[in-house]
Amino acid sequence: MKRLLFIFAISGIVSCSVKRETYEVVEVSCGQCNFEMDTPKGCDLAVRIDEMAYYVDGYHIDDFGDAHDIDKGFCEVIRKAEAQGEIINNRFEMTYLEFMEQDSVEAR
Repeated sequence: MKRLLFIFAISGIVSCSVKRETYEVVEVSCGQCNFEMDTPKGCDLAVRIDEMAYYVDGYHIDDFGDAHDIDKGFCEVIRKAEAQGEIINNRFEMTYLEFMEQDSVEAR
């Protein structure tokens, strides 16, 4: 019985120490084209949160249409969105993304 209580106590402490972050509004674009991220070469989806850019896991840059579309492509514009996820190993593990109505904030 003591072992069982010890296991529950340790698992509770470990689960409380995991840092989960939720961001309401982020900027979404191509990391290389618009956020000045160096590697890897090629176009990859990224988010900018509080002036820091992170590559995205969970979504691909082409999941939202042509990345080079003049009006909404991530290589051409930076779009605002409501996003949810967490930063793991300097990458944003995104679980939710919804673009805001007037989502273009900056053209390249």
